[in-house]
Amino acid sequence: MPDVASVAEFVPGYEASSWYGIGAPRATPAGIIDTLNKAVNAGLADPKLKARLGDLGGTLLPGSPAAFGQLIADETEKWAKVVRFSGATPN
Repeated sequence: MPDVASVAEFVPGYEASSWYGIGAPRATPAGIIDTLNKAVNAGLADPKLKARLGDLGGTLLPGSPAAFGQLIADETEKWAKVVRFSGATPN
């Protein structure tokens, strides 16, 4: 629809994205978390996976469990502000 303006064209600062991650129960031992993190990061480093996700417009963000926790906290706060501003309620 080339004649329809995008949201970013009429809402200054508009940003929306999605992301996916892998989580584990809170009580998971640190050694297991470390092993999973290393395996996931190794998979994300695979050139074929990088290329395929890049073709789909994706960006890989390998990192630490702490960095992922910070991403979740930051995203929660960002979108909480949007929800509060909108006045939306769960009803």
